[in-house]
Amino acid sequence: MSDVKAVNDLVDKYNRLKREIGKVIIGQEEAVNYTLLSIFCGGHSLLIGVPGLAKTLLVNTIASSLGLDFKRIQFTPDLMPSDILGSEILDEKRQFSFLKGPIFSNIVLADEINRTPPKTQAALLEAMQERSVTVSGNVYRLNLPFFVLATQNPIEQEGTYPLPEAQLDRFMFSIALDYPSFAEEVQVVKNTTSAHHQELNALFNADEIIAIQKLVRKIPVADNVIEYAVNLVGKTRPKSDVAPEIVKSFLDWGAGPRASQNLILAAKAHAIVNGKYSPDIEDVKAVSIPILSHRIVKNYKAEAEGVTVEDIIKALQ
Repeated sequence: MSDVKAVNDLVDKYNRLKREIGKVIIGQEEAVNYTLLSIFCGGHSLLIGVPGLAKTLLVNTIASSLGLDFKRIQFTPDLMPSDILGSEILDEKRQFSFLKGPIFSNIVLADEINRTPPKTQAALLEAMQERSVTVSGNVYRLNLPFFVLATQNPIEQEGTYPLPEAQLDRFMFSIALDYPSFAEEVQVVKNTTSAHHQELNALFNADEIIAIQKLVRKIPVADNVIEYAVNLVGKTRPKSDVAPEIVKSFLDWGAGPRASQNLILAAKAHAIVNGKYSPDIEDVKAVSIPILSHRIVKNYKAEAEGVTVEDIIKALQ
């Protein structure tokens, strides 16, 4: 199959996939789009929203529609790394064997990831970056494709462990889920308080997802688009020569090189699901907020004046 035909086929299947997900998830189109883009790019996503916005249901629905294995880990203060990765056990033959943990799945939902101590949060790092885990000196490869979709509740901060910047940077997207509109909430209530159950069809499989990830990497990008993305990231750094006044006034830290890489990768995926064979600057702008928002750090002045991360990113575009 030619790459052009592969892109055309993907557009058709992507639209069908969104309709399939829409059977269960009402609204939240941006969150669904960004989550699917991160999967097509092979990245991980952080879902941020108040309780009851169907974060878990969204991930479960997407996993079912993509035909992938799904595991959910509820993060708690007493969760240990072995509860995620697995551990060596003494079997009935009095030999040690490895019992795999829930990390051995295609899509792993790390629910309320900021509720567990850094030691357990760090257990995800190797899996997210290397697609493998090391237990008792033995390296175990994870099944591909592999994605971590973590959720955070932005309201409760007491008794939580905020993710360190190094770990936040490993998430490709930070996706904010907002309250549904009145009409959407009416539809949600109708759907969830009746006896009707929606059956989901799996439109993809693991091999097709891996093929899409390879296709995204093959998409050509013009130099001016790459330069725009790198320049956009450079503007977020307060000590940079190209940083505008809004950045010098309201930011302590800017985004690193991983942001530039992810901007281009996400722009490629955004282009092909919209039927384009190469991304342009508009595709970079379309993915800039969820990719940059968790990689820049506001200062006290921004907090005091009510300046949001989204305001700053839009001012830089």
